[in-house]
Amino acid sequence: MSDKNGKNILGMNQNDFNMFTRRYGIVFIMIAMFVLLSVTSPNFLKLNNITNVFSTVALNGVLAMGMVFVITAGGIDLSIGSMLALASTTIGITLKYNGNILMASLVSIIICAIFGLLNGLLIAKFNMFPFVVTLASQLVIRGLGYVISGGYSFALANPSFSRIGLGKIGIIPYPILILLSVTIIAYILLHWTKFGRYVYAVGGNINAATASGVDVFWTRVGTFVISGICAGIAGIIMTARINAAQPNIGVGYETDAIAACVIGGTSFAGGISTIPGTLVGIIIIGLIYNGMNLLGISSYWQMISKGLLIIGAVMIDTLINKRR
Repeated sequence: MSDKNGKNILGMNQNDFNMFTRRYGIVFIMIAMFVLLSVTSPNFLKLNNITNVFSTVALNGVLAMGMVFVITAGGIDLSIGSMLALASTTIGITLKYNGNILMASLVSIIICAIFGLLNGLLIAKFNMFPFVVTLASQLVIRGLGYVISGGYSFALANPSFSRIGLGKIGIIPYPILILLSVTIIAYILLHWTKFGRYVYAVGGNINAATASGVDVFWTRVGTFVISGICAGIAGIIMTARINAAQPNIGVGYETDAIAACVIGGTSFAGGISTIPGTLVGIIIIGLIYNGMNLLGISSYWQMISKGLLIIGAVMIDTLINKRR
């Protein structure tokens, strides 16, 4: 309802109301889900369940923090799941022959960053479609993981490394702390730096960004490098949690990362995103999975609900862009 001045019951005009709902509507949805699950399942608010939810979303959350840079700049990265698997095998081999946790972690991150760099160079230099390039590199990277590991998974006899995925500081698991650290860095990088402004400019209008003197080439490359680094960090978390190096993990993880971004308000058209929104998006996905498990709903419905969420979020984004 609106008054004669065009303001609704909240005292805002239509444009202000649209901006308010776009920025904060997803937060209200998350709160509503917390309330609903608290009422429908007595086990939801138990401390072990809450920490389990956030520990689970930490892995996909780190991937989403890298993905949001790529999508904001007008691209997409389908290779992060394969990078995660390659990071896992790299960690396993390095720990097997060296035993140095820091070296194993750094090597895995660097390798994933290099593949992110290659993706970015192919896309920015030759103006190739990000979907096609990362779809192809997805196969190459996962195949390389199988070659390195010989196609086998192997357990890691390193309790110190396992603590990265299973340890806690007080009641807070390490994966949650890692996610919060990555989120803070991503927020500063995207919202407070010149590089972040360039990312928004390239995604909003690449021709205008070029005319304005933005270094479009390295901005686009940089977003894929960041995505690769985040995939490497996620690989460390995953390998530590399962205490094994596996070349077959990470299948479909890019879907959760993309879903978190679009649910959190990132536009597939580029140029629109927020790091807090992406964090809320991945929490919502985690709540959906956890809620369905607590209510005894089949895991098959989780895939259906995730697909419908992506379709709904993209549809809303398309309608908003058309209205603009």
